[in-house]
Amino acid sequence: MPPAADAVQTLANETDAQAVAQTSAAMESAAGRITELRVSANLMALETGIYCVYPAAGSPSPDPVTGLPGVRITRCPGMAGRPEAVSISTFRDDGWLDNTAALVRVTDGPAQVLVTIYQAAGQPAETAPRLQVLRLTGDPAAAGPAPSAPAAKEPEADVMAHIQSAGDVPGPFGEWIGKRGSGAWIEGFGISDKGLIAPGDMEYQGVLGRGWLSPWVDNGKYCGSRGMALPLLGLNVRLKGAAAKEYTVRYSATFVDGSAVGPVEEGTACEAPGLAAMESFLIELVVKSNTEHPESARPSAPRPAPPKTPARSGRR
Repeated sequence: MPPAADAVQTLANETDAQAVAQTSAAMESAAGRITELRVSANLMALETGIYCVYPAAGSPSPDPVTGLPGVRITRCPGMAGRPEAVSISTFRDDGWLDNTAALVRVTDGPAQVLVTIYQAAGQPAETAPRLQVLRLTGDPAAAGPAPSAPAAKEPEADVMAHIQSAGDVPGPFGEWIGKRGSGAWIEGFGISDKGLIAPGDMEYQGVLGRGWLSPWVDNGKYCGSRGMALPLLGLNVRLKGAAAKEYTVRYSATFVDGSAVGPVEEGTACEAPGLAAMESFLIELVVKSNTEHPESARPSAPRPAPPKTPARSGRR
């Protein structure tokens, strides 16, 4: 081979060697930036209804840095998933459960959703979060065990709310239940059928997500959940029957983001613009016959009588 050709071949070999070395280094660098995860996925078939999917008690909390183990619930690809029949809402905008809950609404079941669990490579499969599924539609009592009638424990209580870390808290119409600024959300509430409103004459809903409300529940029953870290995002109340002829109802609420809404008229969802969890609410009954100067139907304390003016004699 001529010297010039030999020099060209040597340069080509050196260039190829450099390219191979650079490619190898790039691959090693890329390998250092890629972390393998343990991923498991399951298809879950659901009938028509609204469901709450949440981590069971004792499930591991996500690592504050990696967020693992993590859970996502998504529409299932393919015809079995029927994307048009399934809506999924989570408390985080990015879709991760993060020890919270997901609301799944199936408008035309059965349909499938995809539950995917992500773990670090060294985490054994048995440490994956365990999920529970609660159906919120159908029997209203399915959302949580129905409380005993509030009036049995507190005869003067018209309303009862289950508050995070506080349990069941009763109160009358016209007074706030829950504490503004506490950061403790309301998981459910019920209205007595033993007081001013006859059984079935008041209905109410809980706000579950944007455009999502629970089924209507009659007074005397519980609306919401207990012990699942699942807050209500607002409420909706309306009257019917004899109560609707005698009263109107209005209600207000405060939320954990500091916002306050109300009073709003019956049949209108009272919710925060940002759909924050509800931390306190007030329900007022207003007598229809006194619409010019409405007052709460619950009688207020009597006002003191004005002082008497001393009688004057007829002579000056």
